[in-house]
Amino acid sequence: MSIPPGRLRRWIGDITVWTDFGPGDRLVHVPDADTALVVRRARDGRCDLLVAGPRTRATYNAGKDIPFSLRLRLRPGSTRLLLGVRTGELVDRVVGIGELWPGSDGLVLRLAEAGTDAGLVLKQLESALLARIAARTPADLARSELVRAAAKALTRPAGPGREPVPAIARRLAVSERHLRGLFADDVGLPPKRFERITRVRRVLADGRASGWAAAGYYDQSHMTADFRAMMGVTPGAFFAGRLPALQPC
Repeated sequence: MSIPPGRLRRWIGDITVWTDFGPGDRLVHVPDADTALVVRRARDGRCDLLVAGPRTRATYNAGKDIPFSLRLRLRPGSTRLLLGVRTGELVDRVVGIGELWPGSDGLVLRLAEAGTDAGLVLKQLESALLARIAARTPADLARSELVRAAAKALTRPAGPGREPVPAIARRLAVSERHLRGLFADDVGLPPKRFERITRVRRVLADGRASGWAAAGYYDQSHMTADFRAMMGVTPGAFFAGRLPALQPC
């Protein structure tokens, strides 16, 4: 995992590169409230630029022969700004960039020419994304910043500083209804579901079923119910490696 280029850090959360991923590997996609751009290069040299929308449930897949893949995870509030589409239309979907960016063939060709050089791939993506940002209005940018500020507040762990949605809306000088509408359009999920996914991801990052309090749960049974609903297995089974059967990717 690496830090995004300086000019993209405001809109890109992190970058992940995979190399030599093969049919014998297991691919677990955990729930994620963020959208991602994925560059995937096949063994025959074919290159795809995909958009993976917010994922509300885990998937467990058998690997394909993919020698190179690079993922840019977009920060909350960045998807509509960068892709020009309501994020709610992308939930639990993976689509080719051509469905969202008319005239994107040139970018895909340049990504293919960059091969497996992650630096060159990032350079091409950075140029394309910055051009799209430059074409946005000040109102678009302000909307993105508002959503990002609200999402940041909702990802804070439970404690004295934690704000409910009405308090966040008041602090940001918008109505609660307006804030929920922005979340539906720009994040793709209601605030409550966004929070649930964030908590489950904290449990996964902690790496143990006993981390329910630190993840923001009031009790272990609540955590287990959320975890099972999104991951398909209990926390104990997941951390012991007892996963659902793999599905074709």
